[in-house]
Amino acid sequence: MGAVLACGAGTLVSHRSAAALWGLASAPAAAVEVTVVARGSRSRAGVRVHRVEALAMPDRGENNGIPVTAPARTLIDFAATARREEAERAIAEAFALRLADTAQVIAAADRSPVRAGVAQVREILSQPGGPSRTRSGGERAMLRLIRAARLPTPRTNYLVAGYSADFCWPDQRLIVEVDGVPFHSTRSAVERDHRRDIVHREAGYEVIRFTARQLEEEPVYVATLIARALDRRTHG
Repeated sequence: MGAVLACGAGTLVSHRSAAALWGLASAPAAAVEVTVVARGSRSRAGVRVHRVEALAMPDRGENNGIPVTAPARTLIDFAATARREEAERAIAEAFALRLADTAQVIAAADRSPVRAGVAQVREILSQPGGPSRTRSGGERAMLRLIRAARLPTPRTNYLVAGYSADFCWPDQRLIVEVDGVPFHSTRSAVERDHRRDIVHREAGYEVIRFTARQLEEEPVYVATLIARALDRRTHG
């Protein structure tokens, strides 16, 4: 709010700062990013200013009394500088939180078709399965591998029998889990994972676990096992 007040009327929090305000990304480490509509304003210490000639009402929003770009517009501005994985995660999070939907994001892109970020957002929306919501570096690496191997698109962080599955193919009743060392090395974590696997197998799912190290060092082996499991569960 301080950044908005400092820049005057017609100012909205935007870009990465807006993504953080909506809970879609981490807050920027440096300046607060704002967009100023239809007038000049300069960046200053702690505030980075973006200028636009106009901003449609559907692209404007408010969060806890703070003027901010609407979630759909925020996703486009954020995608202009974010890494692809960050942009995809933000879009998936916005959809999960029901802050925006595909139609709203496409409409925002259509209102500013040449704006930086639009091309990346359209590409993410058009990929098989749409944007995926991953929680860890290991899960993101697995998703990249699945896509590179052209395997069927899984559901991510999918609820099965009360427990979340990292990757799930419901039709084939197959679950793939990624064990990252920080989260799966303690005794309580191992017991939790074991309990979850039992519940999923009791529900009729095959569960395959891979370590982050296997993903890094044996990607072909990992992709082959998943492909074989999918084929077995489809035709077996």
